[in-house]
Amino acid sequence: MTTIGFVGLGAMGSRIAGRLLDGNQLYGTNRTAARASELIGRGMAWRATPREVAAEAEVIFSMVTDDAALRAVTSGPDGILAGLAPDTVYVDMSTVSPQASRELAHRVQALGATLLDAPVSGSVTAAADGTLAVMVGGPEAAFRAVEPLLRQFGRTVTHVGANGQALLLKLAINISLASQILAFSEGVLLAERGGIDPALAAQVMVTSAIGSPTLQARAPLILDLPDQAWFDVQLMHKDIGLALAAADDLGLPVPSASVIDTMLTRAEQLGYAHRDIASLYEVLDHTAATPHPGSAGRSPVGGPKRAPAGAVREP
Repeated sequence: MTTIGFVGLGAMGSRIAGRLLDGNQLYGTNRTAARASELIGRGMAWRATPREVAAEAEVIFSMVTDDAALRAVTSGPDGILAGLAPDTVYVDMSTVSPQASRELAHRVQALGATLLDAPVSGSVTAAADGTLAVMVGGPEAAFRAVEPLLRQFGRTVTHVGANGQALLLKLAINISLASQILAFSEGVLLAERGGIDPALAAQVMVTSAIGSPTLQARAPLILDLPDQAWFDVQLMHKDIGLALAAADDLGLPVPSASVIDTMLTRAEQLGYAHRDIASLYEVLDHTAATPHPGSAGRSPVGGPKRAPAGAVREP
């Protein structure tokens, strides 16, 4: 049994923490306490601050939305670093800038502890099922020490290199993820505008040479946008911004990321910030020079088009 701390129990974090409950003692906290009720019912011990969670843990995990949120949970008298003991391994799973992670690693090292950046690829379903892809940056000895815990929620667990490199790889993956969704949406909309049933078009496309696991999983969401996002537009836009910044630092052109950035901006302007990235299909429909006759009040498959209301998001 390992004593584990977990800070950030949102849609992804809560499911990962749920996997870590098996066979371990888990302490946790979250900005919104109500998010932790199910885990507390299953045996997680609640603590009021990140500092208190860190003080209990042999291994501490965090998963928050961005650089600012990571600073908020790590810094100050109630932050993780205030309670972090020497020899603790701190695994941050947030998708933040590689630079922010490297800076945090230096601060953690100064306390005699070790930071690993360990972003994941996969949906909330994969988090619950333990089938995420986990990428890890940081000292290999610390990685080996916590690898059994990572395998409780990751189907593949890969040590990528030094601190920050796992995050760079995660950003690289998200460029491709968003590009696939946009290209697929373009194709289905092109077929629909040409008189082909969009459900039929999507079915043929996902069984063709382009039918990646991403498209196979998200095709139904494109045709019937869910209220609850698997990965919302605003979070993806944040990741694409990080990818563009990283590419700029390396002097690398990333034209597809630039196009995605423009389309995600348009999606937010249309009110889809907290809807799944599958909403790019509807964004294209709204943006077309000649609106589809049914786009004002009908979905592409004939049902009522939902207003782009807010989805349940991570805190």
